[in-house]
Amino acid sequence: MAAMHHHLAFAFGILGNLISFMVYLAPVPTFYRICKKRSTEGFQAVPYVIALFSAMLMIYYALIKTNSFLLITINGVGCFIETVYIVLFLTFAPKKARISTLKLLLLLNVLTYCIIVGLTMFLLKGANRVRVIGWINVGFSVSVFAAPLSIMRLVIRTKSVEFMPFTLSFFLTLSAVVWFGYGLLIRDPYVAAPNILGFLFGVAQMVLYIIYKDAKQLRECKDPEKATGLPDSKHPEVVVKVGTMAASEVHPIEPPKQESHGKGESERRHPHGEEEAGGGGGGGDKNSVAGPGEIELNPPRA
Repeated sequence: MAAMHHHLAFAFGILGNLISFMVYLAPVPTFYRICKKRSTEGFQAVPYVIALFSAMLMIYYALIKTNSFLLITINGVGCFIETVYIVLFLTFAPKKARISTLKLLLLLNVLTYCIIVGLTMFLLKGANRVRVIGWINVGFSVSVFAAPLSIMRLVIRTKSVEFMPFTLSFFLTLSAVVWFGYGLLIRDPYVAAPNILGFLFGVAQMVLYIIYKDAKQLRECKDPEKATGLPDSKHPEVVVKVGTMAASEVHPIEPPKQESHGKGESERRHPHGEEEAGGGGGGGDKNSVAGPGEIELNPPRA
């Protein structure tokens, strides 16, 4: 019975390694695009710095606990992959983004990590050390799993799943289920507990995807002008918003004034109004047919 339990835990660990490896490779298309265009295009390095820090903490926990080879393997691979992502980001990022990323790396992955390792190594011993490091991992894992809340809020606000691929949400949910099972089988609450929250957030993301996956098509069917790409003259502010996404300088498009519109319409209806009136100079303006705007501004005199 014990042997079967051990083999089952090992199978869950191997499956968790494979799924987590695929999750680590999810940003590859993003970085292929960055390398091809030689620009980060507004992408942020924060998720990759945090993922690197999480993998470093888990490796430290697995080394202190001992007999956690499967945790060391996947997190070691994760450290390597996340480091490659960060190096590529630093290579093609603008100066300001590069400096902020380096500051975050030094603060989180060097300073904070060294403080955690130093304090736990010199102030704690035995089971207490494992327990404290385990709770640190739980706390940080919860914050990492809570990060998709911002993406979920964006999906609800925009009613678009463009920034939340279903495949990634599915594999994150599956990874949480497998690692929860692994933690349960090896009786490690510090591995199992955070994945409960990861499972809940993953399911919530997939539900949102199912709800909003056809929302864009429905909006295009209801608004044929937007579906065909034609601008809407009744809402010039939409054009301004699109302009802010496309360029750094915005030139607002103002609707034509009512007065000039009325005057232009009057001129189109009576192109020879002054000649028909028979007057010269100002007399022709007084006798010509006035538009609605001119009636309000210049009432006829008695």
